[in-house]
Parts: sequence; structure tokens; C-alpha cells
Amino acid sequence: MSILKNSYGVSIGFEPKVGKWSLMDKLAGSTLERKENPLADLIELTPIEKLLKKPLKLDETDETEIKPRTLSARSKSKIRKKVIAFARQAKKLSFVTLTFVNKVTDREAIKALGAFLDNVNKRSKDFQYLWVAEKQTKNKVFKDNIHFHLITNKFWDINRWWGYWLEVQKNQGIVPRNEDFKPSSAFDVKVINAANIKGVANYITKYITKNTDEFRCMIWNCSRKISQLYTDFYSDMDFLTGLKKLEEMQLLEGKIKTYEQDHCQIHLIPLNHITTRLYEKIDEKNKIVWQMENPKKKKK
Repeated sequence: MSILKNSYGVSIGFEPKVGKWSLMDKLAGSTLERKENPLADLIELTPIEKLLKKPLKLDETDETEIKPRTLSARSKSKIRKKVIAFARQAKKLSFVTLTFVNKVTDREAIKALGAFLDNVNKRSKDFQYLWVAEKQTKNKVFKDNIHFHLITNKFWDINRWWGYWLEVQKNQGIVPRNEDFKPSSAFDVKVINAANIKGVANYITKYITKNTDEFRCMIWNCSRKISQLYTDFYSDMDFLTGLKKLEEMQLLEGKIKTYEQDHCQIHLIPLNHITTRLYEKIDEKNKIVWQMENPKKKKK
């Protein structure tokens, strides 16, 4: 008998010789499941903060020494699952696009993003985010310029934060060719209906599915609380059998698509108000995680 790894809209059935039955009924996908680092209490920097601690070399040749990175299929899947888990806990979400007023290197861009997020975090209560980098292929002026897409739980005062994003760029030496040029498109915000799980998944995946761009910096990241959210649970094949019965009753609003892979089968399941109930095991666990105080932020 096989074991299934289930996430929102995706079930992976492993062959018996590959699947570990010790995982049965367990949850996965959270950084809380990682082995604790004995020095964890001494480490308080996020990945972005660690990056910002490194000196920025202005010589373009230095950046070319960094091995190009691309979004792997595994990363794309992880981003999708984290976004959905995030949406299942946050009541309101916003989709933010940050672009630059001039040509920038990837390292300059990531440093500016880090400064911006750090400032927002200091001025916002329980600010949570996930961001993904993308190249502007349609920008003829700044060809292949990097920009960022963020999903956050924050309401944005556009006039305030648009101006601040331009100020951050200026402080980093990123200025427009024309001093009076203040593009409103540099800071774009759209409200997302967090209750529409299918819509939320589609919102971010359309930006990452075909993302084959190469970057010389981190390509995506998320806040610690989102990283701690669970995204998967293990079960026996009865879970898939139940889904197939719903399909026979025409309650899936679509069909289960199955793809054969080495040592496993990938089953893509339509997401709707019926199928999302099957993932409540993840949601209930994440409710507890979402209410946890960040152990890194100790009260003085």
C-alpha cells in the first residue's frame, strides 16, 4: 500500500519502497520541524538581514562571480503552498509590485528591498509577507531589470509608502534619469480576496510558473511566521479514494489529473469550497502556529 503526501490541490502517491510509513498522519512543510540549532538563541538575523550585513561591492564584475540562480520546480511548489497556507490564516491580503526608477543590479535591488521591508516591519503590527523576484522582459528602457512581487497582510497607504519606496531607492543611489520623474507604477497595490483560495493560488503562480529568469541574488523569501506554517500532511490512499468518489458525483468542478513520475504519481485536484475542507487538518494546526509569539523577539 502507498502513502500520500497531500497539500492544497496536490497529492503525491509514493511507491511502497519509497514512502515512509513512519510519516503517516504527520504534518510537514514548517520550519518548526527542522532540527533545532543549539546556537539558535544567538542567531537573530533573517536571511535578508544577513545579506544586508555583507558589504555591497559596486564593481559589476563582482556580481558576475555569483552563480546564477533560477526558481526550481520544488521552489515554485513551495511558494504556492506557502501562499495558500498564508491566505487560510490572514483575513485580508494585498498584492504589491515594487519596481525601480532606473537600471539596477540584482544585488542593489535586493539590498533596497531589504531596507524597505525592515522599515515596514518596524512601523507595522504583525507584518507578514512573501516575495518573489521577476525580470521585466517587456521593459525596453531597462531591459531585464529586476522587480519584486509581494503578498502581504497589510493595508497600504499608497501615498505614504510609494513615496518611501522611492526614498529607499534614492538612499541606495538608485535615482531616475530625470530628477522630477516619480513613476506611480513603481509601487502598485491590489487587494486580494483571501477567501478565494483558487484565486489566491492563481495570483502568485502566474508569476512563477513560467519564471525561468536567472538572478544573482536570492529569488524569493518570506517572513518567519509564514515559514513556520505547515503545508502538507501524510495519509493512506483512502484520501485519494474519497476524492475520486467526489469526482464520480461531479462535485469537484473538474477532474483529477494524474501524472506518472519515477517512484510516484502526482494527482492534481481542483480546489473549491468542498475540496478545501479536506485540508482542515493543516488549517487547524496553522491556527495555533499563527497565534504563537515569535520566540526570537524576547520581551525586555
